[in-house]
Amino acid sequence: MNLINGVAGDTLSVRDRGLAYGDGVFRTFPVRAGKPLLWQRQYAKLAHDCAALQIDCLSRAILERDIALIEAADCVVKIIVTRGDSARGYAPPLEPVPARAIITGPLLEYPDRFAAEGIRVHLCRIRLASQPRLAGIKHLNRLENVLARMERNDPAIAEGLLCDARDNVIGGTMSNLFIVEAGKLVTPALTDCGVAGVMRDLVIDLARAHGLAVDIAAVSLDRLGAADAVFVVNSVIGLWPVIALKRQVWQKSALTAQIQHWIADAQGA
Repeated sequence: MNLINGVAGDTLSVRDRGLAYGDGVFRTFPVRAGKPLLWQRQYAKLAHDCAALQIDCLSRAILERDIALIEAADCVVKIIVTRGDSARGYAPPLEPVPARAIITGPLLEYPDRFAAEGIRVHLCRIRLASQPRLAGIKHLNRLENVLARMERNDPAIAEGLLCDARDNVIGGTMSNLFIVEAGKLVTPALTDCGVAGVMRDLVIDLARAHGLAVDIAAVSLDRLGAADAVFVVNSVIGLWPVIALKRQVWQKSALTAQIQHWIADAQGA
């Protein structure tokens, strides 16, 4: 079941600014046994990103009522919030009425070996543009990710890594990136581009709660190559160790496995 503004349906207005300009935000997460995982964090991110674009976010209660209407107990949910309809032109209406869509799909069945053994990744040719005003926000303008995903068709490659114009690694096409370096975690700074995902924040919080140092800093390709271990995360896949990029190889570390257990515990809480 999909919902448009709280009613079963699949159709948004052709005047919706999300369609016309990507003027909106979204979040994607699993629902298991009718429970949206990490829902408090997901809603907080949605509200934050709406505020960053000056879009009025729907209340948590309204979205929870929408999610309760979903017939599938186990599924993936995507919440989209747009600025709503407007006349032609970039200028938003003086009194916008935000629109919301709840899109559901089956839980994605990735091979168990991705989490257990790790994945091979591709270095994308496309580079992320710098725009500090939008950095970290999960807005609807995702053409860079679309073009990056189109670069790879090899089923042996599970993810692509995206760099900025200075060849600093920012993350994956659908994930955030961490490296293990001398017993600490490092995740790329997202001051100019990239998406600050819920699972990225969770891993940072879990690591620090367990006494593990986390740096948020630039990760050059050389720094990536010298890392002791590498992994990617998002709300749907959890954590996948990265074991190879071309001829570069990394080992899955005991620390990576420990973080997978921390994530599982946090999602079950």
